[in-house]
Amino acid sequence: MDYELFIGDYAYSSWSLRGWLLFRKLDIAPKICLVDFHKAKVADQLADIAPARTVPAMRTPEGTVIWDSLAMAEELHSRHPDGGLWPTDPAARGLGRALAAEMHSGFTALRGECPMNLRTAYCDVTLSDATHSDIARIETIWTHARRLYADKGPWLLGEYSIADIAFAPVAARFAGYDVTLSDVAQHYVETHLSDPWFQEWRDMGLRIGETLTRYAKPFDTKPWPGSV
Repeated sequence: MDYELFIGDYAYSSWSLRGWLLFRKLDIAPKICLVDFHKAKVADQLADIAPARTVPAMRTPEGTVIWDSLAMAEELHSRHPDGGLWPTDPAARGLGRALAAEMHSGFTALRGECPMNLRTAYCDVTLSDATHSDIARIETIWTHARRLYADKGPWLLGEYSIADIAFAPVAARFAGYDVTLSDVAQHYVETHLSDPWFQEWRDMGLRIGETLTRYAKPFDTKPWPGSV
């Protein structure tokens, strides 16, 4: 039995992007089970793998259901320790876990006000003070990581890891909502936007599924950054 990965809409489901990137990093092709946000409630569509009620969720080859993206990440790291999900250096790994955990549990203003939408990019966006506070905090921790590991590569810990998977949808939000960033943070966003795996996911988001109007925002639009 292969891994099964249950994901939502490619264009809008930020957590699903994280789950999918875990398997791309490991070079494992799970059986993809697409949950249609238009069809019915997500929990109803996951009835066969209860108690999972959100996406992403995964079923392991022996049948264990794991329904939290960070739990999925750590379980996959445990099962595939040589897959590069976390660095072998304990200092880098510890920092990476702190980064991923803060993303997993925080930044609710940014998440609520700027839902991921890979089909649309906005310009001249007005954001709340709470969201600007989230953005400032993200810039702080990104800058901290890049200061320590810039000589190791372009990702937060140098090489691509769970920490970058955690922040991939944040990079998409910053790009899609025209957020002005420091040079360090902007370069990190551009690293995500030019990543072939991110581009593969976004391409699927443009081709698969419908445009969901509930994600639309009342701002002027512009071409997606880097597109022609």
